[in-house]
Amino acid sequence: MERVFNSSISDTRYAFFLLSLLLVFSSFSSLANAKTHNHDFVVQETKVKRLCETHNSITVNGQFPGPTLEVNNGDTLVIHVTNKARYNVTIHWHGVRQMTTAWADGPEFITQCPIRPGGSYTYRFTISGQEGTLWWHAHSSWVRATVYGAIIIHPQEGYSYPFPKPHSESLVTLGEWWDANPIDVIREATRTGAAPNVSDAYTINGQPGDLYKCSSQDTVKVPVNSGETSLIRVINAALNQQLFFTIANHKLTVVGADASYVKPFTTKVLVLGPGQTTDVLVKADQPTARYYIAARAYASAQGAPFDNTTTTAILEYKTATSKPIMPSLPAYNDTATATAFTTSFKSLRKPLVPTEIDHNLFITMGLGINQCPPKTRARNCQAPNGTRFTASMNNVSFVLPSNFSILQAHHQDYQGSLWQPIRGTKVYKLKYGSRVQIVLQGTNIFTAENHPIHLHGYDFYILAEGFGNFNPKTDTAKFNLEDPPLRNTVSLPVKGWAVIRFVADNPGTWIMHCHLDVHIGWGLAMVFIVEDGPGPLQKLEQPPQDLPVC
Repeated sequence: MERVFNSSISDTRYAFFLLSLLLVFSSFSSLANAKTHNHDFVVQETKVKRLCETHNSITVNGQFPGPTLEVNNGDTLVIHVTNKARYNVTIHWHGVRQMTTAWADGPEFITQCPIRPGGSYTYRFTISGQEGTLWWHAHSSWVRATVYGAIIIHPQEGYSYPFPKPHSESLVTLGEWWDANPIDVIREATRTGAAPNVSDAYTINGQPGDLYKCSSQDTVKVPVNSGETSLIRVINAALNQQLFFTIANHKLTVVGADASYVKPFTTKVLVLGPGQTTDVLVKADQPTARYYIAARAYASAQGAPFDNTTTTAILEYKTATSKPIMPSLPAYNDTATATAFTTSFKSLRKPLVPTEIDHNLFITMGLGINQCPPKTRARNCQAPNGTRFTASMNNVSFVLPSNFSILQAHHQDYQGSLWQPIRGTKVYKLKYGSRVQIVLQGTNIFTAENHPIHLHGYDFYILAEGFGNFNPKTDTAKFNLEDPPLRNTVSLPVKGWAVIRFVADNPGTWIMHCHLDVHIGWGLAMVFIVEDGPGPLQKLEQPPQDLPVC
């Protein structure tokens, strides 16, 4: 990665400054109605029975999925987490901007050391300028396989949705289930160097649904009244799999994604990468009956194994008792349908997209294999041809620190002595207010795949995407600078590219990584360090007193 060119302070940056002031004043005006929500999260083992078998699963408060947090834009959350489980844990509030509160972001060894068994930590942060659906999840090893839940953000009191108020709201959280301990699954893969075993089921609100053994009695029901419109919030909390989603015989009108409103568009199928959320309006305009809600894999890596099953819930009209109607879903490798969906998103209102760029970054992303050193035991080299799987950004395979967090190192040594000491811990430094463009380029070193790329601490504009190698001479003409969607997770097309832009207005250390968790472990990640700005509201807060120590 390199800094390609700098631009001087311009009218665009001045406009961003004015916008920041406007946001500050609007936040002050909303303080009178803002609330503080206190929650206790106890991370613990809980007996959970799925697919005929009972497992001691890690949960929050004994719930799977975990508690739903419901707030208004402008509210503050104070969440006291106590770890009574046997594994380290942290909690990440996925998509929350965390303005100056990077200490609450949650990724292990990036913004904090883990909460050890028996330890605790209190996360404090404010929802600012976001409305819609986000979610929270563990950000330590594969604990998030069962430790996750929704964050529902309503408009500020006195404000309404930018669409007609729905008659009802429902939550659909998609997940993956292993008929094993997920931590054992990833530890075995780490030992062997091979890919981990795929999941045994997908779930909707924690339940596999009618198509799996021992599951139909607990299939999730979503009730609707004929003629009414429901807002359904869909979250992909799966660990390693993009998913197609549909409802039999019903149209889905997309109105939001990643807690940002979009220009409404209608589709029969959603595609969500892990980490992404989509809000849809569904009108109950079909004959009174029961209709399957269904999700299955979008698996773009040619020849790679995947869980080829289908999870279901039931959209149930009042008084209906009939057998549910099954929808048709795209083929698992239907990239054309996935592309048509992801390129349909446009911001509802005209956004202030940076037009001059300070950092123009080109970052390649891909999977690969490492040759094992001589005399390495064969059982530790079980990827193809006696190798071990790896992944990288710009040919650097990211390695997490193990005895400190990057944010602590940055905070304690502002000049930053962490560039070289940790092999493979790639960081890139940004001045506050920098305007950043990143060209994400997928590669085909070992196998090409669609990667859901998530940037912590920021929303970004997706200007364009395409297939093949990015060509700056021709592809820049495809940039949407009028109404690009604002997201926190972008789907990097298989064998393709995507271009994003953002303004570095949030100080801290922010990891950018593939949200297929197996790829994080292989090294598909990097970190941005954003320096403090000059103003009092542009500086990283001091670390909390109870910040976990390594």
